[in-house]
Amino acid sequence: MNIAVTGGTGFIGSALCKRLLADGYAVTVLTRDRRRAQQQFKGPVRLIESLKELDAESTPETIVNLAGLSLGSGRWTRELKQTFISSRVGVTRQLIDYIAHVRSPPRLLINGSAVGYYGARGDEVLTEDSSPGQEYQADLCKAWETEALKATNHGVRVCLLRSGVVLGKGGGALSSLLPQFKLGLGGHVGSGKQWMSWIHIDDLIDIVLYLMANKSLQGPFNTTTPNPETNHDFASKLGAILHRPAFMWAPGWAMRLLIGEMAHLYVTGQKVIPKRLLESGYKFRYPELSLALDEILA
Repeated sequence: MNIAVTGGTGFIGSALCKRLLADGYAVTVLTRDRRRAQQQFKGPVRLIESLKELDAESTPETIVNLAGLSLGSGRWTRELKQTFISSRVGVTRQLIDYIAHVRSPPRLLINGSAVGYYGARGDEVLTEDSSPGQEYQADLCKAWETEALKATNHGVRVCLLRSGVVLGKGGGALSSLLPQFKLGLGGHVGSGKQWMSWIHIDDLIDIVLYLMANKSLQGPFNTTTPNPETNHDFASKLGAILHRPAFMWAPGWAMRLLIGEMAHLYVTGQKVIPKRLLESGYKFRYPELSLALDEILA
């Protein structure tokens, strides 16, 4: 089976491509910089810079769309917000145009999204049935998902990955946290009572393959562990595994001053539950934070 991946050079995309290759899939990666991607992928990955390079014989059966500039790339200026939109919605629109005109369209589009869809909601329990939020990151996710769902007009099954904080080796949220925690400078943000919805990267990759295999599944899926943690407990458990204190505190006003609008989500938090995955029978490899951190930091 031929799988096409956008965002394949990122933290999640590269891990997905590695797993797909190990499982015997043929992998095509759409990239803006073929030379850079060649340095990263030393295995049998086909690299393309345009969907026009896909001929009738190489039409992918599944497209996994993970393209998008990280929301942590800088302070959210008007210009950067527009880049977030174009790097997600714009690429997805190109995919929908490709699907609309190809002779034999893919059977499945797995499209990235995020728990930002729900906005910052504090202690409210959020499932796939919950309403979208009323803030920038929610509007961004809604626009991204709306564009992806247009593939259903062409007979394509669409699954939406509403991902939480992704934890894994060599990237993701831990890459910025570990240096300060290893120095004993870790701690909680704001009250520390806000919820953090997270997932181990291995579970996220497993879920992609699970959705590929289970053809009856479609629509949005919260790709988060069933057991979110408060910010305080997350910091305490990370410090304990590293054998370092985690007593530092960053007040909410300081976070807002430092990173601006994006701080609202960190300080308020979200309690997201993967209701649809659990109901479908998916079993998490790392449902508990301690298990996930033990594996990552072993």
